[in-house]
Amino acid sequence: MGMKNVYTVAQVNSYIKNMFTQDYLLRAVFVKGEVSNCKYHSSGHIYFTLKDDKGTIACVMFAGNRAGLSFKMEEGQMVVVGGNIDVYERDGKYQLYAKQIVLDGSGLLYEKYERLKRELEEMGMFAPEYKQSIPKYIKTLGVVTAPTGAAVRDIINIATRRNPYIQIILYPAIVQGEQAAKSIVNGIHALERLGVDTMIVGRGGGSIEDLWAFNEQIVAQAVFDCQVPIISAVGHETDTTIIDYVADLRAPTPSAAAELAVYDYQQLMERIESYRDTLKLRMEKQIERKQNTLSTYKLHLKYLSPLNQIQEKRMLSMDLEGKLETGMKRKLTAKRHELALIVERMKGLSPLDKLSQGYAFVEDTQGKVIHDIAQIREKDLLQIYVKNGTILAEVKDAKQLEGEKWQRN
Repeated sequence: MGMKNVYTVAQVNSYIKNMFTQDYLLRAVFVKGEVSNCKYHSSGHIYFTLKDDKGTIACVMFAGNRAGLSFKMEEGQMVVVGGNIDVYERDGKYQLYAKQIVLDGSGLLYEKYERLKRELEEMGMFAPEYKQSIPKYIKTLGVVTAPTGAAVRDIINIATRRNPYIQIILYPAIVQGEQAAKSIVNGIHALERLGVDTMIVGRGGGSIEDLWAFNEQIVAQAVFDCQVPIISAVGHETDTTIIDYVADLRAPTPSAAAELAVYDYQQLMERIESYRDTLKLRMEKQIERKQNTLSTYKLHLKYLSPLNQIQEKRMLSMDLEGKLETGMKRKLTAKRHELALIVERMKGLSPLDKLSQGYAFVEDTQGKVIHDIAQIREKDLLQIYVKNGTILAEVKDAKQLEGEKWQRN
C-alpha cells in the first residue's frame, strides 16, 4: 500500500464541504421529521435533532433566521425544515442549517405552494399584459365548481338576481381530492368549447389541503391558456390560490365573482331610461332650435322670394304713384292759384274790361292800333271797338292836344 496521497484531516473535511456546497439539492432542501433534543441557546440560536424511524440529522437555526419560525418548537413535533446541508469542518460533521421551520402537513403544502408560485411568476403567467378584460355585458356565464354547496347556490342566486335573462352553464367539477385538478381542467376546456362569454372557476373556503386542487400547475396552465376570460373565486378573502394570480380577475368569494361577471340588469335599464330621457330632452331642444332657424329662414325666403319682391316693388310703385299724384295735385293747385292771380292781374289790363267801362280802342284797316295822331290822315277809315261791337268811321279831322291840357284832362 503506497503512501503517495496522504491528506490532512482539514483537507478531507474541506473537500467534503466543497462537495456539499456544489450539490444543488443540498443548497435548498426540505427535510421532514420529529423534533428531539431541542435546545434554545441564550445566544438566540436553536439546536435540535430531526429523526424518523430510520435515522437522525443534527440541525441548527441561527438567531438571524428566527423569522422563519412562527411557533414554539417542542419535543415530538412533526416538522418540515427548509434550509441547506453543510459540513462543520472543525468537527467533520454535517448538519442541517435551518432557514424555515413549519409544522408538517399544511406547512409542507405551503412550501410547495410558494415554490410553484415563484416558478409560475418567473414563467410570466401572472403578467398583467396576458390578462383579458371581462366583458361588461354577457349572455352566457360558465361556472366550474362543485354541483352542490354554498358556492354554486351563491353564484346562481346573485347572477340571476342581477340579470334574470342570464344563461348559466354549470360544469359539475370535483373540487377536492386526487381527481379534483383533472376535473377542474376538463371543466375549463368543456366550457371554452361551448363558447361561454365569461367563466367563474372556484369553490367555497377551506383549509390549504381542501383548496389544493386550485394550486396545481395543470389547473394554472388551463386557466392561463383559456381564451375565455376567467374570474377565480376560491375560498374566502384571506385565502389566495395559484389560480387567483393566473386568472384574468380575482374575486374574494363566489358571490363577489357573480357580481363582477354579471351586470345588474335593473341598473342597466335605469341607466338606459336616463339616457333615453336625456336624449329625448336634447332632441326636443335641438328640434326647437332647428324649427326656430327654419322659421327665420322662411321669413328670409318669403322676404327674398320673387313674388314678395314683386309685391314689395308694386307697393313701392303704388306708394310713389300716390306721392306723385299728390305732388301733381299740390302743384296744379298752386299753379291754379298763381293763374287766378295772374288772371286777376290781367283783367286789370284787359281791353275788354276797359271797353266795359266805356272806353274804346281804334285800329286802322290793317289791324294796327291807333295810339298816335300821326298814324292817320284825313279820309282814313278806322275801326272803333266798343263794348258790344265795332264802328267803321272815316277821319274828318284830327287835332293834336297840347301836353299840359292832356295831362290836366
